[in-house]
Amino acid sequence: MKLYTYCIPVDDGAAPNPYFGVCTLAICKPAIRRTAEIGDWIVGVGSKNVNDIDFSGKIVYAMKVTDKMTYAEYNVYCQRELKEKIPDLKHADYNRKVGDCVYDDADKNNIFQRASVHGPNNIDTDKGGKHVLLSDYFFYFGDKAISIPPHLTPIIHQTQSHKVHLNELYKNEFVQWIENIDYPQNTLIGNPQITLPFDDAGKINKCATKRNDWGIEDEKGIC
Repeated sequence: MKLYTYCIPVDDGAAPNPYFGVCTLAICKPAIRRTAEIGDWIVGVGSKNVNDIDFSGKIVYAMKVTDKMTYAEYNVYCQRELKEKIPDLKHADYNRKVGDCVYDDADKNNIFQRASVHGPNNIDTDKGGKHVLLSDYFFYFGDKAISIPPHLTPIIHQTQSHKVHLNELYKNEFVQWIENIDYPQNTLIGNPQITLPFDDAGKINKCATKRNDWGIEDEKGIC
């Protein structure tokens, strides 16, 4: 079992996508998605200055990877069992707009990208992750992010890329702690820290560009 920790600059409900009883990581963080295995834990830590709130050093979400799919497999899975994860920018519900089943890989010779939080410039970094990580055993805190106990603060990662090798000494203690916290599993304890302005294409494209930059940085400086 490995423990991955990273900083989430913007928690908007897309990556991770904690809706409909399954937490998924299908876009962004390509290095984690490419290397994580079933049984590993992924932990997102908050950042500073999110709507003038400091979430740094706090857990935004923690998911135990319980399934791992290729994009083609995830596309079929969503079409058959979890259609709510397929993005629908015209839907009234925000959680349907930020769906992360972005790629339809039915045609292996062409990449079809659904209208979503990502654009064409995100394809290489998204697909570079090769897999979608799924969890039916997760805690999503969002804007109610919780503090990490003092003895586990070494796992906090506040810079770019992510931490995994240096978490070896703390992974078992972390799992023991997270599995015994008094919070409900597999639901939204808090809401995403920000909401994307889907009525402003310019801002959505700007966010997509930031996501692409984060994806590129995910390949660097792993510790």
